[in-house]
Amino acid sequence: MIRNVVFDIGGVLLRLRYQPFIEYLAGAGIDMTNLPKWLEQVDLAAHERGEIGGEELLGRIAAMARRPLDPAELRGRWLDMFDRAHEMFDLAEGLKDQYRVFLLSNIGDLHWAHLNARYGFEGLTHGVVASFRVGAIKPSAAIYRATERMFGLEPAATVFIDDLPPNVAGAQACGWQAIHHRDPVETRRQLRTLGVRLPAPFALE
Repeated sequence: MIRNVVFDIGGVLLRLRYQPFIEYLAGAGIDMTNLPKWLEQVDLAAHERGEIGGEELLGRIAAMARRPLDPAELRGRWLDMFDRAHEMFDLAEGLKDQYRVFLLSNIGDLHWAHLNARYGFEGLTHGVVASFRVGAIKPSAAIYRATERMFGLEPAATVFIDDLPPNVAGAQACGWQAIHHRDPVETRRQLRTLGVRLPAPFALE
């Protein structure tokens, strides 16, 4: 029986709009043709583990540009790449009455401070695991185990919702139930299949 529902943030509760940021950097002469390689160069993973602060990360990015970048504009564009996914927000809020609801996200310090201030994540659910605070990122087993310890989660009674297949597989490898989120309707269908009772606005679908 499911007792805990854990949501990812980016790609689930928030829609990602990173293309304008990529175009902005490309316009400054930064080679973005191989995005995975570029992410390795700036070491985004280390940033999300909390080993590199957000300001240092932005400094690394600025150093790659062929023309000077305004630090305030770069910071603003870095922060402004998310939109609220209303149906998923409503689902998370509605499930709190019957389930323990948590957030688990690969996220750095600047994004977390900005998004928490804007969307009130710490009050939305019963608890949050932000990767930069625990020193581990999905899909490493370490972050799922840290979440279990922090909130006393039983893996088999926990379902995780994430938009990236490797993160879903990471949760499943730790014994969690997991859903690959692609659209709200399908995610709700899969929750029902697991026996999760949906809040009233979605109960009659």
